[in-house]
Amino acid sequence: MTADTAARALRRVLLDNGALTALVVLTVALSLLSDDFLTTRNLLNVGVQAAVTAVLAFGVTFVVVSAGIDLSVGSVAALSATVLAWTAASDGVPVWLAVLLAIATGVGCGLVNGALISYGGLPPFIATLAMLSVGRGLSLVISQGSPIAFPESVSRIGDTLGGWLPVPVLVMVAMGLLTALILNRAYIGRAMYAIGGNEEAARLSGLRVARLKLLVYVLSGLFAAVAGVVLAARLGSAQPQAAQGYELDAIAAVVIGGASLAGGVGKASGTLIGALILAVLRNGLNLLSVSAFWQQVVIGVVIALAVLLDAARRRAGTGAADVAGTGSGGRRKKAAGLALAAVVAMAVAAALSLWNPHTSGARTTVGLSLSTLSNPFFVQMRAGAEAEADSLGVELNVADAQNDASRQADQIQNLTSAGVRSMIVNPVDSDAAAPAVRDANKADIPVIAADRGVSGAATATLVASDNVAGGRQAAKTLAEKLGGSGRIAVLQGTAGTSASRERGRGFAEGIAEYPGIEVVASQPADFDRAKGLDVMTNMLQADPGITGVFAENDEMALGAVKALGSRAGSPVAVVGFDGTPDGLQAVEAGTLYASVAQQPRELGRIAVRNAVAAARGEKAADLVKVPVKVVTAENVAEFG
Repeated sequence: MTADTAARALRRVLLDNGALTALVVLTVALSLLSDDFLTTRNLLNVGVQAAVTAVLAFGVTFVVVSAGIDLSVGSVAALSATVLAWTAASDGVPVWLAVLLAIATGVGCGLVNGALISYGGLPPFIATLAMLSVGRGLSLVISQGSPIAFPESVSRIGDTLGGWLPVPVLVMVAMGLLTALILNRAYIGRAMYAIGGNEEAARLSGLRVARLKLLVYVLSGLFAAVAGVVLAARLGSAQPQAAQGYELDAIAAVVIGGASLAGGVGKASGTLIGALILAVLRNGLNLLSVSAFWQQVVIGVVIALAVLLDAARRRAGTGAADVAGTGSGGRRKKAAGLALAAVVAMAVAAALSLWNPHTSGARTTVGLSLSTLSNPFFVQMRAGAEAEADSLGVELNVADAQNDASRQADQIQNLTSAGVRSMIVNPVDSDAAAPAVRDANKADIPVIAADRGVSGAATATLVASDNVAGGRQAAKTLAEKLGGSGRIAVLQGTAGTSASRERGRGFAEGIAEYPGIEVVASQPADFDRAKGLDVMTNMLQADPGITGVFAENDEMALGAVKALGSRAGSPVAVVGFDGTPDGLQAVEAGTLYASVAQQPRELGRIAVRNAVAAARGEKAADLVKVPVKVVTAENVAEFG
């Protein structure tokens, strides 16, 4: 084959495969923009980060090809992982049996979905939406809202072979090959295309449509279970809140890969490329230090335009000429493929315009992975960290995990690939962050834990408020306000975080000294104001006689204040934790009785100071405690 012939063949492949063209454009652009992108280590990171989405998306491909939808795959993955961890941690249950039970859980969920759709007459959207809620609820019930650690034998699924080849990547490839085999060679695969193309025609041609659709959803559940096992093995624990929103990523990967939401079109290779595009986008934007908020915008735009292009492909795909890729319809299909590549190129250009212009290889770069930037406490922590970084002349690369332990693991890996000199980690979950932090340890990148500790990995310093002491102070303050007797409710933070555990422990120890006070309800609200409102409303419905509330952060406390309405402050005293600006305003207004004030800006400053010292090889203290203080109406002016 001559060079000219090879070039023409490559051009034809790219023209006929818009998603592949987009992936090539994106890869070339990012390799030119970042020296850290096109390295073996980072490319393996991209593969690992794409693995869970890809495996989920392979299962969703079966559903989409047959003109269905499955919104439950994220919850089914979390439930399967929880069943695996729960059974594997039980005495006398061998690991192989625990894995089979996890797979059976996914298959069972798919069977229920398929039965409701095929024989119950429910629309796929409704049936799988119901399973999304049921799966997540069962995961929380089994785990009691707390992460369940995996045995070492199970965690190896998320490790590497030979010290370099990630097992999740091998699982992704194996499941991709199985998907291609089913779609291209198996009877059920051909039936999926027939059902998706025209269900009534498929039925009239003799296909048992109901039974085949049942099998389609069983396959989707099976693949979701495998994805859940891989995800949990990567994190070293089963997270009951894991994989939230992953169903949307899976559907997006399928559509970006060329499948039609109308059914009848789709292939395994396209789905894999779609999952890789999402992973490459997230990885590249991390490496380029693009704002965490703008990353969501860029990825959302790409997904939305991909769906628009799906509609364009369907409109252009009519007529016999399209089968051979000729005529006006074929040309429009090729144009749609090129348009997708242009969309990705524009997304990269947008990332460039948002790229921090001060980035320079001559400056020390410190990574900062925050659990969330939707909470005012962590927004203030970032502000303090950025101010200190500016004063010290260092570059700060900030990543927002959006309260997703898996996403944070990816971001920590990306920061490691980017070659930061040191890293600050505020973990979503103290256990789940450990595997990624250990990777940073192997790369000789010192890690500073901020606000919450990291379990099972080495950190140079832990910079944190004294949460246990703060919990005791909150208990004493609330008990004294109630005169030593009353009925109180507790709003807990995100399960698995050291902050929630320590504040809860300190409060429990402190309130135990007041036998006249009864804790009548204790429920998680995930450090979120809206959830605090909902949970408090439900608590009051069950027990209107509550006279006091302790919330493990101000956001939940403010939600409780909203639920209490005119009762907040008097007769129901609410005590929060953090001392955020909104919390202090509520204290001043009298609706929030007190807040245990932390100093998030100071915490961010101290964390950066220690990270820079660690990058320079200086020895720092293992633990730096940032003091806390109870703020009431009497002293709130001191904190303005």
